[in-house]
Amino acid sequence: MSDDHTHVQEFFGSRAADWDRRFPDDGPAYAAAVAGLGLRPGDRVLDAGCGTGRALTPLRAAVGPSGLVLGADLTPAMLRAAVRAGRDRDGRLLLADVAALPLRSQSLDAVFAAGLIAHLPDPAGNLRELARVVRPGGVLALFHPIGRAALAARQGRQLTPGDLRAEPNLRPLLAGSGWNTTAYIDEEARFLALAVRAG
Repeated sequence: MSDDHTHVQEFFGSRAADWDRRFPDDGPAYAAAVAGLGLRPGDRVLDAGCGTGRALTPLRAAVGPSGLVLGADLTPAMLRAAVRAGRDRDGRLLLADVAALPLRSQSLDAVFAAGLIAHLPDPAGNLRELARVVRPGGVLALFHPIGRAALAARQGRQLTPGDLRAEPNLRPLLAGSGWNTTAYIDEEARFLALAVRAG
């Protein structure tokens, strides 16, 4: 296991048990972001870096009983917390690394990724892997329930020009990874970038 993986697992593993209690009011933001994907009944969607599975319920509601919902995370403790919360009823949970997903190429219609991009050791390569598993014309949502400035303040740091989620950085990163950005929103109450898988 790489040092990056160990760091991610240690960071999130120690926080998994009380993660949902720390952020109890994020549900509406997750539901609104999922709505932005434009999912239809029967669609196949992955929650990449699903954590405790907070997006799985709105994703299931969007794709209906005939759709496929997968939640993949690198941290076993987060997946156990998702099971304790009953979210495994809304989607199949996978212990998996987004750098090497155990999924067929072009097998999905969409990927939802909340808070993921800042934790990727190889953002361009990892976004290419997400593009691999999505059909041309499929959608990616990069989401965070608070905006960049609010998140930086919460973490006690300053925003820098090198911030990966800054629009001048994110658009070319996505374009070079097989995605065309269609929307970019950075407000205090949410961050959402939507992109379509290039054909």
